[in-house]
Parts: sequence; C-alpha cells; structure tokens
Amino acid sequence: MDTEPIFTTLFENPLNNITLLGGFVFMIMGYIMYVFPPKKINSLYGYRTKRSMENQEKWDFAQIYSSKEMMKWGFVLACGFLLSFITHFDNTINMNIGLGLMFVTVFILFWRVEKAIKNQFEAS
Repeated sequence: MDTEPIFTTLFENPLNNITLLGGFVFMIMGYIMYVFPPKKINSLYGYRTKRSMENQEKWDFAQIYSSKEMMKWGFVLACGFLLSFITHFDNTINMNIGLGLMFVTVFILFWRVEKAIKNQFEAS
C-alpha cells in the first residue's frame, strides 16, 4: 500500500501546479481588483490596455468587468487540475498542457474584456 500523502503526489504534477496555483492567483487578484479598483487611469495597477485607458468612463467599466472575468476564468483554470486525474502523461507534456491552458485563459480574458468595452462604448 502506498503511504505517500496525496498532497505530495498531487503537487508533483506540473499540470496541477500551473492550473491550481495560476487559477487561485487569478481569483485572488480579481477579488482584490473588484474590492479595491484603481480610481484613476494609471500605468501601474489595473486592467491596462489602449482601449481601457482612453477615458475615465472606459477605465472604470474595464476595472469592474475585468475583475469579474478574472475571478470566473481563474476558477475555470483551477478546475483544469481535474485533467490530471484522467490523463497520465509525463511531466513535460503536463507542463505544456498547463502552460497552454494558462495562455488560453489569458487570451480569453483579454478578448472578452476588450469585446465588452467595445460593445459598451462603441455600439451604434
């Protein structure tokens, strides 16, 4: 019988590390941005893109919307660790899958927020 603790084996898999830890970071940062959104346009803190920094109204919308999206997609990314229970790849492949999921999550986050800003402010 294997007596190795479940947490030790769980965190030896890069897929678990990337998805769980990355997802939790997204959720925590999304929550912090939601509770403490940056009040003024700045280049240090907040959701900063060319479109979101065009004016204060877009900035305010982008901060709240992006924080909600970040929490939602962070949760989805964190659930990606479940893949390790149905796949049995080596660590290199698991790392590539985890990094791929992280990249896709970041892409979806930016795409959805930019689309929402455009729809909110540039609709005819």
